[in-house]
Amino acid sequence: MSEIYDVIIVGQGPAGLAAGIYASRDRRKTLMLEKEKPGGQIVTTAEVANYPGSIENATGPSLIARMVDQAKSFGAEGKIDPIVDVELEGEIKVLKGEKDEYKAKSIVIATGANPRQIGCPGEKELTGRGVSYCATCDAAFFEDMEVYVVGGGDTAVEEAIYLTKFARKVTIIHRRDELRAAKSIQEKAFNNEKIHFMWDSVVEEIKGDGIVESMVVKNVKTGELTEIVADEEDGTFGIFVFIGFIPATKLFEGKVEMKDGYIVTDEDMRTNIPGVFAAGDCRVKSLRQVVTATADGAIAAVQAGKYIDALEGTEYGK
Repeated sequence: MSEIYDVIIVGQGPAGLAAGIYASRDRRKTLMLEKEKPGGQIVTTAEVANYPGSIENATGPSLIARMVDQAKSFGAEGKIDPIVDVELEGEIKVLKGEKDEYKAKSIVIATGANPRQIGCPGEKELTGRGVSYCATCDAAFFEDMEVYVVGGGDTAVEEAIYLTKFARKVTIIHRRDELRAAKSIQEKAFNNEKIHFMWDSVVEEIKGDGIVESMVVKNVKTGELTEIVADEEDGTFGIFVFIGFIPATKLFEGKVEMKDGYIVTDEDMRTNIPGVFAAGDCRVKSLRQVVTATADGAIAAVQAGKYIDALEGTEYGK
């Protein structure tokens, strides 16, 4: 008979690791599963300056390593095994991996979300080295420099406005000749003297030796290619990509309630399935940051513990 865990956490990003810390510290038999390696999006971040207490030049990988060690120090197990199917109904949940099958009284889904990428040469290599998907995380690195924002929706324009607090010039690159953002947001952008626009344009290539040094932009109407080179004194510029996110929730489609691919929870991280919780970027929420992910994970683990206790006879939620 398969071992039955109290809590199984799917995902070892900040949300999943925080859940692992809280669950195992509460003496719950805890397993943290990951398909490749711990970390999530934060492992691409060269410096974590906005996470409370990160004052020792913490990087994404170093912060994750600390979280992993902390969870394991309390007894949480960690395994690498891509989950391919789940059975969430009933008191015992079943997760089927490529290597093994796992059972638990409660599940915390912390699979995260991935920024939609441009898909051009150089993007992957220079992510975290000038290419960013988070203005809140990385805007301060481009103080008084030039930055480019790729996208034309609400998020792209709002983040462009935010970036003007730091950059001396912000240029929005959009594949159409008008923005898709709400008119009220557009007005703010058009009235901001720091914001400029490159219409009918897409990024074809990003170049640089360890840091962004130039990019090639194509006019989709004329086909003309233009190479934008970093200011000689700056040596680099920022490229902020805001063309959407892809929640990593396909595995749970039809199993839990979702909205636009994100898992719906209440403020206690409970999904519509008893004993199943969601935390971090994979759930519907207004701010996707390390600090909110870890908070979600902590709440989910505590509520999972309460759910398990309630299985002994007290109706959950009463």
